[in-house]
Amino acid sequence: MTHEKSYTTEEIAKILRISKLTVYDLIKKGELPAYRVGRQMRVDESDLEAYKARAKGGYRQAQGEASAHSMQGQALPTTGQTMPSALRHVIISGQDVSLDLLASHLEKRELPLRPLRSYSGSLNSLVAMYAGKADIVSTHLFDGETMEYNVPYVRRILNGHRFLVVNMLARWAGLYVQAGNPKQILSWTDLAKPGVRIVNREKGSGARTLLEEQLRLANIAGRDVNGYEHEETSHLALAGVVARKEADVGVGIEKAARLVGVEFVPMVKERYDLVMLKTKENETLLTAVLDILRSAAFQKELEAVGGYDLSQTGTIIYETW
Repeated sequence: MTHEKSYTTEEIAKILRISKLTVYDLIKKGELPAYRVGRQMRVDESDLEAYKARAKGGYRQAQGEASAHSMQGQALPTTGQTMPSALRHVIISGQDVSLDLLASHLEKRELPLRPLRSYSGSLNSLVAMYAGKADIVSTHLFDGETMEYNVPYVRRILNGHRFLVVNMLARWAGLYVQAGNPKQILSWTDLAKPGVRIVNREKGSGARTLLEEQLRLANIAGRDVNGYEHEETSHLALAGVVARKEADVGVGIEKAARLVGVEFVPMVKERYDLVMLKTKENETLLTAVLDILRSAAFQKELEAVGGYDLSQTGTIIYETW
C-alpha cells in the first residue's frame, strides 16, 4: 500500500511563495483541501497539484481573453490604428490577508490592471514604493515621538512625492505567550525580566518597529533583552516559536495567535493603512481602490475573516496636494 506525500502549511507557503496566512485563507475558502493531524494542518500532494492546475488554468484563460481583446483592437499598419495598451502590473506589498482580498476585488474589475502580491514588511515596502517597485503599500508603523501610526514614516520616506494614506482596517497587536502565561508577561518592560526569552520579527517589519519604539520609550536597550536577535519573518512563524516553547514571548497580531493556538496579551490597537502615490498614471487605480475599500461587499468579506475594526475603512488619513 502506497502512502501519498503530504505537506504542512509552512511547506505549502514556501512552495507557492505566499504567506502562511494566505495558505490558511485558501484552506478556509475550500480552494485548497486540508485535514488536521493533531495540531497541524496538512495538504496532500495531489490536492496541491490540483490547486496549481486550476490556478494555471485561470491565468491562461485570463491571458487568452486579454490576447483576444488585444487582437480585436489590432489593425494593419496601413489603417493608422494603434493597438490598445497592455495590462499594467500593480504590485500590492504587505503581509495581511486583507491585501489578498483587495487584489481579488481589483482583479474582478474590468480595468487594464493586473494585481500582483509582494510580502515585504512595512518599511521595506515603503522603500520599494520610493524606488518605483510597489504601487500599493500597507503600513503599520508606530512612531514613539508622535504616538502616531504610519504618517510620520510615510512623510519621511516619500519626501518629494505626492501620496495618499487611506485606512484599510485596525487590529490588535500584542504579545504571544505560552499557555497560562507562566512568566506573567503583561507589559513591555516584562520582556527584559531575567529568564524571559523573546523571539523578534525581522528588521523593517511593523511588529519589530512597534517593539523597538516601546523599548525605547521604556529606556530598555535591545541588547538587554534575551533573544532580541532571534528573528522570524512572519506573525505565524513567530507565534509558532512561542507555541513550541522555544521562546516565552513575541510581538504580533491577534489573528496569528488564534491560528497557531498561543495566548495573546493585547497591547495596542494598530492602524493598518494603505499608501499610494498620486500620479497621473495612478488616477484609475486610486479611484478603484477607494471604491473597493468603501464597498459593502469588500467590508463584508473583511468582517468574515474576523478580528478587524472597520470603523475607519476607506477613510483618507493623510493626503498631499
